Amino acid sequence: MTQFGTSGIRGPVGETVTAELALSVGRALGIDCERVVVGRDPRASGEYLQTALVAGLRESGVDVIDLGGAATPTIGRAVAWQDADAGVAVTASHNPPEDNGIKLWQPSGQAFDADLRATIEQRLDEDAFQPAAWDESGGLVSRDASQRHVDALVTEIGERNLDSHVVVDLGNGAGRVSVDALSALGCSVETLNGQPDGAFPGRPSEPKAENCESLATLVAESDADLGIAHDGDADRMRAVSADGTFLSGDVLLAVFARTAASPGERVAVPVDTSLAVEDHLSDIDVAVEYTPVGDVYVAEAASEDGVAFGGEPSGAWIWPERTLCPDGPLAACTAATLDSERPLGDRAADVPEYPIRRDSVETDQKETVMDRVRETVTDAYDDVTTLDGVRVDLVDAWFLLRASGTQPLVRITAEARDPDRADAVFKEARARLTDAVV
Repeated sequence: MTQFGTSGIRGPVGETVTAELALSVGRALGIDCERVVVGRDPRASGEYLQTALVAGLRESGVDVIDLGGAATPTIGRAVAWQDADAGVAVTASHNPPEDNGIKLWQPSGQAFDADLRATIEQRLDEDAFQPAAWDESGGLVSRDASQRHVDALVTEIGERNLDSHVVVDLGNGAGRVSVDALSALGCSVETLNGQPDGAFPGRPSEPKAENCESLATLVAESDADLGIAHDGDADRMRAVSADGTFLSGDVLLAVFARTAASPGERVAVPVDTSLAVEDHLSDIDVAVEYTPVGDVYVAEAASEDGVAFGGEPSGAWIWPERTLCPDGPLAACTAATLDSERPLGDRAADVPEYPIRRDSVETDQKETVMDRVRETVTDAYDDVTTLDGVRVDLVDAWFLLRASGTQPLVRITAEARDPDRADAVFKEARARLTDAVV
């Protein structure tokens, strides 16, 4: 069974991800496509994996538009720009350099949903292949979509002169669009780790606080107004305020959501999102809609009427009226625009901070354990969400019991507005999980 998850196929090169697999994905996708856009992040394996994938598409009679090295949101947007049926990003996003992956995109900019993923997975398992006649193989053209992405961002943000000093840490990834777009919007842009290099020599690819200490220090010790950090394929974006504070994902989610949504609208967030986001939005009459963890699920919810924004604290941000693909460069330009109107640090200070407790319990029976948890917790509490794991809302607190997708663990998360209450709820959640583990 192919490991085709919500983020597509992802794993170690030469083990999970091989040229043979890429060829098979091209053949599987080629069964019902006529034109496909393909691009890749800077990982060393990306070139030959893309070559194999393109071969599978072309021998199926599919015309391929090769974007070469490109940010994933550029690839996601280019599907519609090129009037294609699908897009493929050869990327492992924020994973380490020894990994690579394949993620598929719809013309709407949304990643393949569960039904579309299941179709491709079934074809892979069956080695499905419909080769074209010898004289009807697909064509191949190379195009650059990055400048169009830059132009789109300037149009969406609105031409202006931000006159801001922004430091962008590209993490040796594919996010150059952010630099060019911010420059076009009038920013003075300084880069860190700006040379694309799939070994990610500057820092680990995931843009989290401990990996972005150089960015935070540079912003704090210079006259910079803002710091921006991307992962390898630039679908994620995180921010540093002028004083060098690396903003938490929940805080940035609350800031973006508050400016994107109007009274009566909703914001899509995963079930592990802080209560602070809901509180920050409630006083402007904006509600949160919970989704399973994963930007694919957030995008699905964001496509619904009345949902103005979707975001994950990990750094995936979706403005559905622009694209359903998490667009790190769009988030970077939005952050710079907001900061020019009122410093991002001041906006962040308006978001409440609550104590949150986390731990995990090892078990090699996590599916059985979670079945027991669902049964007992659903019977014991009134407000229970089982979209992804089991989340219990207690008005002034919540807890989440959720199986790890990659490790033999069940994770415990608990949060409350008061530290003692957080401790009590965490203890309660742990007890529920302990009772389910045998």
